[in-house]
Amino acid sequence: MRKGTKLYSIIKFKCPSCHEGNFFISHPYNFKNTGDVLDKCPKCSVKYMLEPGFYQGALYVAYGLGVALFLLIWLLCTLFFPLLSVWIQISLVAISSILLGPLLFSLSKIIYANIFIPLKKNV
Repeated sequence: MRKGTKLYSIIKFKCPSCHEGNFFISHPYNFKNTGDVLDKCPKCSVKYMLEPGFYQGALYVAYGLGVALFLLIWLLCTLFFPLLSVWIQISLVAISSILLGPLLFSLSKIIYANIFIPLKKNV
C-alpha cells in the first residue's frame, strides 16, 4: 500500500486528494468526536463537505460494511464451528457491530469521500 492509491487514503484516514492531511478531527474511538470530519484539508485546502448533507450517502456504505461484517462472522462460524448455536452467532454479530461501530462509521465516510473527491495528479 503506497501513497497515491485510494486504499492508502482509506486505511490511513488521510485526505482523498493529497493523502497528507488528516480527514477526521480525531481517532474513531474518541467518542466525543467520532466521525467528525474536518471542514477542509490542512495541507491542500480541498473542501471535504462538497454540499450540505453530503455524508448522508455514506449510510449506504455503512450498510454494506455492516452486511460484510455479518457475512464474515457467519462464514467463519459456519466453517470453523459448525455446531455453534444460532443465538451465539447472533450474539457475536451484535457484539462485533457494537465494538466495531465507530470504526465502520468512520470508514463509511472516508470511503464515500474517496468516491467523490478526486485524487491530485502529483501525489
